[in-house]
Amino acid sequence: QVRLVESGGGLVQPGGSLRLTCTASGGGISRTRMSWYREAPGKFQRELVAVISSSGEANYGISAKGRFAITRDDAKGEVYLQMNNLEPEDTGDYYCNGWNYITNHEYWGLGTQVTVSS
Repeated sequence: QVRLVESGGGLVQPGGSLRLTCTASGGGISRTRMSWYREAPGKFQRELVAVISSSGEANYGISAKGRFAITRDDAKGEVYLQMNNLEPEDTGDYYCNGWNYITNHEYWGLGTQVTVSS
């Protein structure tokens, strides 16, 4: 059973940067599509921020394009989300998601909170 743990959230001023890390344990992620989702305050639904395939192909939600970058290090079992030029609208709980396309198992972390405010 793969377990995902997010870290790196916090309070940052508008225009600032944060780097989130998702660390997997209990199994590898080499055959897993990894994603970051955001749940904005009061929304109760998760919005796709960025996704990276096992081959390293990355795609982004509209709000993240040009500002965020998702990368992965399968040897370390980690996925990263570099967030630049943050805006108050980026505030929310960020969740790491993994989908293993071999076993069809899906995994979620417990989230890390990001607050963008002056």
